[in-house]
Amino acid sequence: MNKDYPKISVVTPNYNQDRFLEQTIKSVLDQGYPNLEYIVIDGKSTDNSVAIIKKYESQLHYWISEKDNGMYDAINKGFLKATGSIMCWINSDDLLAEKSLFKVAEVFNNNPNVNWLMGYPTIINEQNEVTWQGQDAKVFNPLFFYLHNHARDFSFIQQESTFWRRSIWEQAGGRLNTSYSLAADFDLWLRFFRNHKLYFYKEQLSAFRKRKGQQSENQDIYISEANKSVKHNEKRLFLKDKLNIFLLKSIRKVLFMTKIKSLRNTFYKFQNRYFGKPTIIN
Repeated sequence: MNKDYPKISVVTPNYNQDRFLEQTIKSVLDQGYPNLEYIVIDGKSTDNSVAIIKKYESQLHYWISEKDNGMYDAINKGFLKATGSIMCWINSDDLLAEKSLFKVAEVFNNNPNVNWLMGYPTIINEQNEVTWQGQDAKVFNPLFFYLHNHARDFSFIQQESTFWRRSIWEQAGGRLNTSYSLAADFDLWLRFFRNHKLYFYKEQLSAFRKRKGQQSENQDIYISEANKSVKHNEKRLFLKDKLNIFLLKSIRKVLFMTKIKSLRNTFYKFQNRYFGKPTIIN
């Protein structure tokens, strides 16, 4: 296969999502990417999911339908079957943007220093209409999370829009932590951050579908698990990073003790300057 088309492994976990599953599968296969390794792991669905998967099985690298221990267990199973040099997963109600795999391949080919990247975080509704798109790449610095800013404004790295090299997946342990029910992606990003900078692509690469009844509606659980991951991963940071966190937390504590709103706003402006600026890949 031409080196311009590195193998990209895409994993889709599914359980009883026949309403959107076919759209997800088609958004991956219709890319027309010539070196795609697409893997679908179904958790023994009781709806029409298996029939939909079988419709496309000739274009899949691997699929299975069996009971699992939840979404992250299914994703781990999928990545164990994956051999691509670039990796991602997309849940069975979300969509890849048109030609996104070609764009991702071009970025990784042309930028050997880029080991993971995220496109514009995008949300769609049940009718595939874009309801929100973020173009402010504020989550590029791990300090953003270690200072718990995610709990303040609910800004996160969007999993559907994130792609990475196999080398950093293996360096980070080569699996998702299944002790998390909702925030194993968040935990993976913190592990990536230990050794690698997050880059941003100035286009939409994927979309997260917001729908009724989905697990991610429970924001309190996600925040709680994210904070647990922060606490766990902070212990493994370099001393320099721990000192940065201590410094910023100390400044914030002193300013917030005054209860003067303008000082709080001043702190957040200072914090953002301290973080620096994200690196954008066009």
